[in-house]
Amino acid sequence: MKSGTVAVIGKANAGKSTLINVLVGEKVAIVSPKPQTTRDRILGISTHENYQIVFVDTPGIYRQRNALTELMMKRTETTSKDVDAILFVHDGHAGLKEDDVALMKKYTSLGVPAIIAYTKIDIMPRENIPADVKMLFEAGVTADVYPVSARKGIHLKKLEQAIVDMLPEGDPLYGDDVVSDRSEKFMVGELMREKILLKYRKEIPHGVAIVVNKFEKQENGVYDVDLDVVCEKKNHKSILIGKQGQALKEVASFARKDMEKLLGAKVFLTVYVKVKEDWRDKRTLMKELGYRPDDL
Repeated sequence: MKSGTVAVIGKANAGKSTLINVLVGEKVAIVSPKPQTTRDRILGISTHENYQIVFVDTPGIYRQRNALTELMMKRTETTSKDVDAILFVHDGHAGLKEDDVALMKKYTSLGVPAIIAYTKIDIMPRENIPADVKMLFEAGVTADVYPVSARKGIHLKKLEQAIVDMLPEGDPLYGDDVVSDRSEKFMVGELMREKILLKYRKEIPHGVAIVVNKFEKQENGVYDVDLDVVCEKKNHKSILIGKQGQALKEVASFARKDMEKLLGAKVFLTVYVKVKEDWRDKRTLMKELGYRPDDL
């Protein structure tokens, strides 16, 4: 049997989390079109009769602007050196730039088996693919390139087989019924953050953290969830809440529906909005909100 860990690395918005969710067959990571959607290292586990792939979803590579982003980038760097293989995900629809090539060369030249998933081919001219592959080859990128679409399921079987081929022989790392290393409590908080990322524009979603204060299943089977939405500015709080609380009610309703789908039960959700000024640049507050600034 083949079994091992695969770091999924790429720029923000390359489609890493979407690809992992599809390959695992369940939602193990939140998805949005905004950078910094993935903040933590999350495992997605795909188990089959002859192999187990442990995908490590890493924060998207993004320009560092605060201590939180610096922490996220450090986690990506560390993960890339502590796995059995690397899957570099590139957004083919976004084109191919010099910094894309440089990143691919960096992460496919670490001495770890590596391949490239060239994503979103369902929304781009197919004739662009050979030209981009040629450009990578001429630039010295030696890893094999697999054009795929996670949304449409195009060429995913070929990609999955290529991933399996990179893995070592060994026993499964997790049980057959495990699809993620994250708890339901963690995922409930992530689902709330996902809906905020989808609902609000500009910088506000990036400055939001979720703290789940209460996560309990009552005797009647209903989950009682109490959480805080923490933002960085007082004016952000008013925008998050909206006129007469309408914006917050709407986003909480969307989140609750996904929570109920995740848990397979009704959810009673209570949401508060709190302000912690510039928490992304303050190590004490980062630690308080569940991040590990001591890793910096």
